[in-house]
Amino acid sequence: MEIVAANTEQTQKFAEEIAGVLKPGDVVALYGDLGAGKTTFVSMVAKALGFTDRVQSPTFVVSRIYGGGSSTSGIKYIHHLDLYRMQDSGDVRDLGMEDYLNQPDSVTFIEWPEVAEKYLPEKSVRIFFETLSENERKIHVQNLH
Repeated sequence: MEIVAANTEQTQKFAEEIAGVLKPGDVVALYGDLGAGKTTFVSMVAKALGFTDRVQSPTFVVSRIYGGGSSTSGIKYIHHLDLYRMQDSGDVRDLGMEDYLNQPDSVTFIEWPEVAEKYLPEKSVRIFFETLSENERKIHVQNLH
């Protein structure tokens, strides 16, 4: 699945579509350059799932957990990881990656997942962001149910 979103409204609509398909236990790997919109996309999906917490980039804290999703989705928590500062898979292991990936009532979003590829489940949803212009993004999704 791939779209070219010309503005925030189109990206929000796409995030709502993705949210409608996600289920508890899913892992979503987010690829793209700095400023491509990964954290913004997580925020949009969280909102579509009924979460009201303000989604912030976890770059400096590595992990954020948001609670309080809508009861209809079955998703109680969002785990939001940013592995930008991880040097190698040893750092990822020390973070406790396997614990994050085995949360049956959560969805885990991972920004900069390249360093953690060996830990990601084969069925992980993979979303690639490409900046086309200041407001325009190409978003390509793989392994969506």
